[in-house]
Amino acid sequence: MQKLLELLPAWLDQWRMAVNVGKTAALLTGLKRIMPPPLKLRGSDIEWQSQVTYLGCRIDRSLRMVSQVNHVVSQAKMARAMLRPVLTSRLPLRAKLSVYKTYVRSRLTYAAPAWYSLCSPAQRSKLQVQQNISLRVLTGAGRYVRNDVIARDLRIPSVEEFVVGLARRMFDRADHGPHRHLHNIAPLHTRPPDATGRPLPRDLLSDPTAEIEMPVQTASPAPQNTDDIPRPRYRVIPARP
Repeated sequence: MQKLLELLPAWLDQWRMAVNVGKTAALLTGLKRIMPPPLKLRGSDIEWQSQVTYLGCRIDRSLRMVSQVNHVVSQAKMARAMLRPVLTSRLPLRAKLSVYKTYVRSRLTYAAPAWYSLCSPAQRSKLQVQQNISLRVLTGAGRYVRNDVIARDLRIPSVEEFVVGLARRMFDRADHGPHRHLHNIAPLHTRPPDATGRPLPRDLLSDPTAEIEMPVQTASPAPQNTDDIPRPRYRVIPARP
């Protein structure tokens, strides 16, 4: 690695590019506790970090995505808190769902096709809880209404189904697009049955939930009002004084 870094300045100067050494970090994945000596770039040390942020995603040494999941959950909570007056208003459900998809779910699933396969079942459940809370807030459903009933009435897929759909479309565009260097990106590798390695992004497509299609609204007569989403068949139970 150090030999490659020694060749990097000449290549950068040739193409008139610059690199900020102060913002450059090195990450060594695995369970190794003894870290190698720091790397050097243009005479400055590059310290080994236990966590780095790359393109908005937080990656840790163990590749368990704990920090990334906590970050997107925090962002989703913050967006939902700021938009709570809108989500609890008398706007049509279609408008409030559009607000949720644009400002809350987009933060919850940012770059999810790249890191969602590394999440544990507990972390995936943590992401799904944020969607359940948001849907319950915008519908004003009572405590006795099940989360799956709310999602079914609103025709909203689960977070896992949504991410699988994103991953499928992303890999389809990459595999069939005009850019050959993107064909078969992040390929699957044949593994022995007893292998315990980290899952790959394309493993989402081989997951049983990948067979679940994204809900598509079929053609129907034009509704009388602008809110063509059927109203949930439950009533709001007011809180006791």
